[in-house]
Amino acid sequence: MLTALAPILLMQVGIAPTAAPVSAVPPELRDRPARNAPMPDRAAAQPAIEVCLQTARTDPARARAIAEEWTARTAGVQRAAGQHCLGVAAANAGDWRAASDAFIAAREGATDGRFRARMGALAGSALLAQDRAKDALRILDASALEAAGEPELAGAIAMDRASALIALDRTQDAATALSAARAAVPGDAHAWLLSATLARRDGDLASAQSWIEEAARRDPRDPTIGLEAGVIAALGQRDDAARRSFQSVVETAPDSAEAAAARQYLAQLAGG
Repeated sequence: MLTALAPILLMQVGIAPTAAPVSAVPPELRDRPARNAPMPDRAAAQPAIEVCLQTARTDPARARAIAEEWTARTAGVQRAAGQHCLGVAAANAGDWRAASDAFIAAREGATDGRFRARMGALAGSALLAQDRAKDALRILDASALEAAGEPELAGAIAMDRASALIALDRTQDAATALSAARAAVPGDAHAWLLSATLARRDGDLASAQSWIEEAARRDPRDPTIGLEAGVIAALGQRDDAARRSFQSVVETAPDSAEAAAARQYLAQLAGG
Protein backbone atom coordinates (compact mmCIF):
# COMPACT_ATOMS: atom_id res chain seq x y z
CA MET A 1 0.00 0.00 0.00
CA LEU A 2 1.26 3.49 -0.74
CA THR A 3 2.62 5.25 2.30
CA ALA A 4 2.66 8.74 0.81
CA LEU A 5 0.76 10.09 -2.12
CA ALA A 6 2.24 12.81 -4.29
CA PRO A 7 -0.25 15.50 -5.29
CA ILE A 8 -2.29 14.69 -8.38
CA LEU A 9 -3.44 17.65 -10.37
CA LEU A 10 -7.19 17.93 -10.24
CA MET A 11 -7.54 20.19 -13.23
CA GLN A 12 -5.67 20.83 -16.44
CA VAL A 13 -6.75 24.32 -17.26
CA GLY A 14 -6.14 26.78 -19.96
CA ILE A 15 -4.61 26.50 -23.38
CA ALA A 16 -1.32 24.64 -23.25
CA PRO A 17 1.27 25.90 -25.73
CA THR A 18 1.02 22.60 -27.62
CA ALA A 19 -2.77 22.42 -27.60
CA ALA A 20 -4.94 23.44 -30.53
CA PRO A 21 -6.86 26.59 -29.58
CA VAL A 22 -10.48 27.25 -30.30
CA SER A 23 -10.87 27.79 -34.02
CA ALA A 24 -14.61 27.83 -34.66
CA VAL A 25 -15.79 31.17 -35.96
CA PRO A 26 -19.15 32.53 -34.77
CA PRO A 27 -21.54 33.66 -37.53
CA GLU A 28 -21.29 37.35 -36.65
CA LEU A 29 -17.54 37.32 -37.24
CA ARG A 30 -17.36 35.11 -40.33
CA ASP A 31 -15.94 36.73 -43.47
CA ARG A 32 -15.11 39.95 -41.63
CA PRO A 33 -11.34 40.43 -42.04
CA ALA A 34 -9.69 43.38 -40.36
CA ARG A 35 -9.61 46.36 -42.69
CA ASN A 36 -5.94 47.29 -42.40
CA ALA A 37 -4.19 44.65 -40.30
CA PRO A 38 -1.40 42.85 -42.18
CA MET A 39 -2.23 39.20 -42.64
CA PRO A 40 -0.36 36.20 -44.02
CA ASP A 41 -1.18 35.00 -47.51
CA ARG A 42 -4.57 33.29 -47.51
CA ALA A 43 -7.21 31.98 -49.86
CA ALA A 44 -9.73 34.65 -50.77
CA ALA A 45 -12.60 32.75 -49.13
CA GLN A 46 -10.77 32.02 -45.86
CA PRO A 47 -11.78 34.38 -43.04
CA ALA A 48 -8.94 36.41 -41.56
CA ILE A 49 -9.74 35.17 -38.06
CA GLU A 50 -9.09 31.58 -39.14
CA VAL A 51 -5.74 32.55 -40.64
CA CYS A 52 -4.78 34.41 -37.49
CA LEU A 53 -5.74 31.47 -35.27
CA GLN A 54 -3.80 29.05 -37.47
CA THR A 55 -0.76 31.31 -37.22
CA ALA A 56 -1.18 31.43 -33.43
CA ARG A 57 -0.71 27.66 -33.32
CA THR A 58 2.62 27.68 -35.12
CA ASP A 59 4.02 31.18 -34.57
CA PRO A 60 2.41 32.87 -31.54
CA ALA A 61 4.69 35.91 -31.71
CA ARG A 62 3.74 36.64 -35.30
CA ALA A 63 0.05 36.09 -34.60
CA ARG A 64 0.26 38.41 -31.62
CA ALA A 65 1.75 41.18 -33.74
CA ILE A 66 -0.96 40.67 -36.35
CA ALA A 67 -3.72 40.71 -33.73
CA GLU A 68 -2.36 43.80 -31.97
CA GLU A 69 -2.36 45.69 -35.27
CA TRP A 70 -5.83 44.32 -36.00
CA THR A 71 -7.31 45.47 -32.70
CA ALA A 72 -5.67 48.89 -33.00
CA ARG A 73 -7.38 49.58 -36.33
CA THR A 74 -10.84 48.07 -35.87
CA ALA A 75 -13.86 48.36 -33.62
CA GLY A 76 -16.92 46.39 -32.58
CA VAL A 77 -17.19 42.77 -33.64
CA GLN A 78 -14.12 43.04 -35.87
CA ARG A 79 -12.07 44.17 -32.91
CA ALA A 80 -13.55 41.33 -30.83
CA ALA A 81 -12.28 38.88 -33.44
CA GLY A 82 -8.82 40.39 -33.21
CA GLN A 83 -8.91 40.15 -29.42
CA HIS A 84 -9.83 36.47 -29.77
CA CYS A 85 -6.72 35.82 -31.84
CA LEU A 86 -4.61 37.98 -29.54
CA GLY A 87 -5.76 35.94 -26.56
CA VAL A 88 -4.95 32.63 -28.23
CA ALA A 89 -1.52 33.85 -29.34
CA ALA A 90 -0.72 35.18 -25.86
CA ALA A 91 -1.89 31.96 -24.20
CA ASN A 92 0.14 29.80 -26.55
CA ALA A 93 3.16 31.92 -25.60
CA GLY A 94 2.42 31.43 -21.90
CA ASP A 95 1.39 35.04 -21.22
CA TRP A 96 -1.77 34.24 -19.28
CA ARG A 97 -2.51 37.77 -18.08
CA ALA A 98 -2.46 39.16 -21.60
CA ALA A 99 -4.55 36.19 -22.71
CA SER A 100 -7.24 36.72 -20.09
CA ASP A 101 -7.35 40.46 -20.78
CA ALA A 102 -7.78 39.80 -24.51
CA PHE A 103 -10.48 37.18 -24.08
CA ILE A 104 -12.41 39.43 -21.70
CA ALA A 105 -12.14 42.29 -24.19
CA ALA A 106 -13.35 39.98 -26.98
CA ARG A 107 -16.31 38.95 -24.87
CA GLU A 108 -17.22 42.52 -23.99
CA GLY A 109 -16.97 43.65 -27.60
CA ALA A 110 -19.25 40.94 -29.03
CA THR A 111 -23.01 40.57 -29.18
CA ASP A 112 -23.37 36.94 -30.27
CA GLY A 113 -24.16 34.86 -27.18
CA ARG A 114 -22.24 31.77 -28.26
CA PHE A 115 -19.13 33.77 -29.05
CA ARG A 116 -19.39 35.60 -25.73
CA ALA A 117 -19.71 32.27 -23.92
CA ARG A 118 -16.67 30.86 -25.73
CA MET A 119 -14.57 33.90 -24.92
CA GLY A 120 -15.72 33.73 -21.31
CA ALA A 121 -14.67 30.08 -21.16
CA LEU A 122 -11.23 30.91 -22.53
CA ALA A 123 -10.90 33.85 -20.16
CA GLY A 124 -11.83 31.61 -17.25
CA SER A 125 -9.15 29.11 -18.20
CA ALA A 126 -6.54 31.84 -18.50
CA LEU A 127 -7.54 33.29 -15.13
CA LEU A 128 -7.27 29.87 -13.51
CA ALA A 129 -3.77 29.56 -14.93
CA GLN A 130 -2.97 32.71 -12.91
CA ASP A 131 -4.54 31.27 -9.72
CA ARG A 132 -7.29 33.90 -9.91
CA ALA A 133 -10.10 31.56 -8.95
CA LYS A 134 -12.59 34.22 -7.85
CA ASP A 135 -12.22 36.17 -11.08
CA ALA A 136 -12.44 32.96 -13.10
CA LEU A 137 -15.60 31.83 -11.34
CA ARG A 138 -17.27 35.19 -11.90
CA ILE A 139 -16.82 35.10 -15.67
CA LEU A 140 -17.48 31.36 -15.93
CA ASP A 141 -20.79 31.75 -14.10
CA ALA A 142 -21.87 34.43 -16.56
CA SER A 143 -20.69 32.39 -19.53
CA ALA A 144 -22.53 29.28 -18.36
CA LEU A 145 -25.83 31.08 -18.88
CA GLU A 146 -24.86 32.02 -22.43
CA ALA A 147 -23.68 28.49 -23.23
CA ALA A 148 -27.16 27.00 -22.88
CA GLY A 149 -27.85 24.73 -25.84
CA GLU A 150 -24.13 24.18 -26.53
CA PRO A 151 -23.33 20.92 -24.66
CA GLU A 152 -19.59 20.77 -25.34
CA LEU A 153 -19.04 24.37 -24.36
CA ALA A 154 -21.31 24.01 -21.33
CA GLY A 155 -19.38 20.92 -20.25
CA ALA A 156 -16.03 22.65 -20.58
CA ILE A 157 -17.28 25.61 -18.58
CA ALA A 158 -18.66 23.30 -15.89
CA MET A 159 -15.28 21.58 -15.54
CA ASP A 160 -13.44 24.88 -15.18
CA ARG A 161 -16.09 26.06 -12.72
CA ALA A 162 -15.33 22.96 -10.67
CA SER A 163 -11.63 23.82 -10.74
CA ALA A 164 -12.34 27.34 -9.49
CA LEU A 165 -14.70 26.10 -6.80
CA ILE A 166 -12.15 23.61 -5.50
CA ALA A 167 -9.55 26.35 -5.31
CA LEU A 168 -12.06 28.29 -3.19
CA ASP A 169 -12.65 25.26 -0.90
CA ARG A 170 -16.23 24.83 -2.13
CA THR A 171 -16.02 21.11 -2.79
CA GLN A 172 -19.74 20.38 -2.68
CA ASP A 173 -20.39 23.05 -5.28
CA ALA A 174 -17.53 21.61 -7.31
CA ALA A 175 -19.14 18.17 -7.19
CA THR A 176 -22.37 19.70 -8.47
CA ALA A 177 -20.49 21.38 -11.31
CA LEU A 178 -18.86 18.09 -12.27
CA SER A 179 -22.24 16.37 -12.24
CA ALA A 180 -23.40 18.99 -14.73
CA ALA A 181 -20.28 18.37 -16.82
CA ARG A 182 -20.93 14.62 -16.96
CA ALA A 183 -24.50 15.26 -18.04
CA ALA A 184 -23.48 17.77 -20.72
CA VAL A 185 -20.58 15.77 -22.18
CA PRO A 186 -20.96 12.13 -21.09
CA GLY A 187 -18.42 11.02 -23.65
CA ASP A 188 -15.67 13.28 -22.30
CA ALA A 189 -13.18 11.18 -20.33
CA HIS A 190 -11.86 14.26 -18.55
CA ALA A 191 -15.20 14.96 -16.86
CA TRP A 192 -15.17 11.46 -15.37
CA LEU A 193 -11.50 11.72 -14.41
CA LEU A 194 -12.04 14.97 -12.54
CA SER A 195 -15.08 13.51 -10.81
CA ALA A 196 -13.04 10.49 -9.72
CA THR A 197 -10.21 12.69 -8.44
CA LEU A 198 -12.54 14.86 -6.38
CA ALA A 199 -14.33 11.82 -4.94
CA ARG A 200 -10.99 10.25 -4.04
CA ARG A 201 -9.88 13.42 -2.29
CA ASP A 202 -13.14 13.45 -0.36
CA GLY A 203 -12.59 9.83 0.71
CA ASP A 204 -15.43 8.42 -1.38
CA LEU A 205 -13.46 5.57 -2.94
CA ALA A 206 -16.55 3.75 -4.22
CA SER A 207 -17.59 6.69 -6.39
CA ALA A 208 -13.98 7.36 -7.32
CA GLN A 209 -13.57 3.79 -8.57
CA SER A 210 -16.81 3.88 -10.53
CA TRP A 211 -15.95 7.16 -12.21
CA ILE A 212 -12.34 6.30 -13.02
CA GLU A 213 -13.61 3.15 -14.73
CA GLU A 214 -15.90 5.32 -16.85
CA ALA A 215 -12.97 7.58 -17.70
CA ALA A 216 -10.82 4.59 -18.70
CA ARG A 217 -13.55 3.23 -20.95
CA ARG A 218 -13.56 6.50 -22.86
CA ASP A 219 -9.79 6.99 -23.06
CA PRO A 220 -7.89 3.87 -21.97
CA ARG A 221 -4.48 5.25 -22.97
CA ASP A 222 -4.60 8.58 -21.13
CA PRO A 223 -1.72 8.44 -18.62
CA THR A 224 -3.46 10.80 -16.21
CA ILE A 225 -6.40 8.41 -16.02
CA GLY A 226 -4.09 5.44 -15.50
CA LEU A 227 -2.23 7.24 -12.73
CA GLU A 228 -5.43 8.22 -10.95
CA ALA A 229 -6.74 4.66 -11.28
CA GLY A 230 -3.59 3.40 -9.59
CA VAL A 231 -3.86 5.89 -6.73
CA ILE A 232 -7.50 4.95 -6.12
CA ALA A 233 -6.65 1.24 -6.17
CA ALA A 234 -3.75 1.73 -3.75
CA LEU A 235 -5.89 3.70 -1.32
CA GLY A 236 -8.40 0.85 -1.47
CA GLN A 237 -5.60 -1.61 -0.59
CA ARG A 238 -5.84 -3.28 -4.01
CA ASP A 239 -2.12 -3.28 -4.58
CA ASP A 240 -2.11 -5.66 -7.56
CA ALA A 241 -4.60 -3.46 -9.42
CA ALA A 242 -2.56 -0.39 -8.50
CA ARG A 243 0.60 -1.98 -9.90
CA ARG A 244 -1.15 -2.82 -13.15
CA SER A 245 -2.41 0.73 -13.54
CA PHE A 246 0.94 2.32 -12.74
CA GLN A 247 2.77 -0.08 -15.05
CA SER A 248 0.37 0.73 -17.88
CA VAL A 249 1.23 4.41 -17.51
CA VAL A 250 4.95 3.65 -17.72
CA GLU A 251 4.42 1.54 -20.83
CA THR A 252 2.07 3.85 -22.72
CA ALA A 253 3.70 7.21 -21.90
CA PRO A 254 7.23 6.44 -20.67
CA ASP A 255 8.57 9.99 -20.97
CA SER A 256 5.61 11.73 -19.33
CA ALA A 257 5.39 13.34 -15.90
CA GLU A 258 2.68 10.78 -15.10
CA ALA A 259 5.11 7.95 -15.84
CA ALA A 260 7.68 9.49 -13.50
CA ALA A 261 5.07 9.60 -10.73
CA ALA A 262 3.97 6.05 -11.55
CA ARG A 263 7.55 4.79 -11.17
CA GLN A 264 7.73 6.39 -7.73
CA TYR A 265 4.48 4.73 -6.72
CA LEU A 266 5.68 1.36 -8.02
CA ALA A 267 8.83 1.72 -5.94
CA GLN A 268 6.73 2.47 -2.86
CA LEU A 269 4.60 -0.58 -3.49
CA ALA A 270 7.68 -2.74 -3.98
CA GLY A 271 9.05 -1.47 -0.69
CA GLY A 272 5.89 -2.53 1.12
